[in-house]
Amino acid sequence: MEYLLDTNIIINYLRKDSYSSQIDKEYAPLSIENTPIISVVTKGEILSLAFRNSWGEKKIDSLNLLLDSFLITNINVESVINRYAEIDAFSQGKLKGRKLEGSSRNMGKNDLWIAATASVLKIKLLTTDKDFSHLNGEFLDLELVKLNE
Repeated sequence: MEYLLDTNIIINYLRKDSYSSQIDKEYAPLSIENTPIISVVTKGEILSLAFRNSWGEKKIDSLNLLLDSFLITNINVESVINRYAEIDAFSQGKLKGRKLEGSSRNMGKNDLWIAATASVLKIKLLTTDKDFSHLNGEFLDLELVKLNE
């Protein structure tokens, strides 16, 4: 199976905590049978986090090793750009011909790019972020990971 991994999933893998073990046990996105993919947006978010938190050389090396294990998708593709606009309009309840259930939602711009990428590629988005929930079945095949507290 192909998975587009949201940034929060990558962070759990970097921490090598019980959450990453839970994700492995339930979904095994990094196993040989699956294809883990990330958006270039996720790579940017993680690198920004590393710079803001002054990660050391060892942690940066771990990050680079992990990033090397993913296919990284580009967003500078017309179909992804168009889907971004559609998802943003839909989330605001303003997309003609598609009705949003409930009130409008303000998604983060990076989340919009990630959702658009998963939607265009027609692959399952693996995330812990409920902000994508209104897109499930409409634009996305969403797998919302419920981490054991």
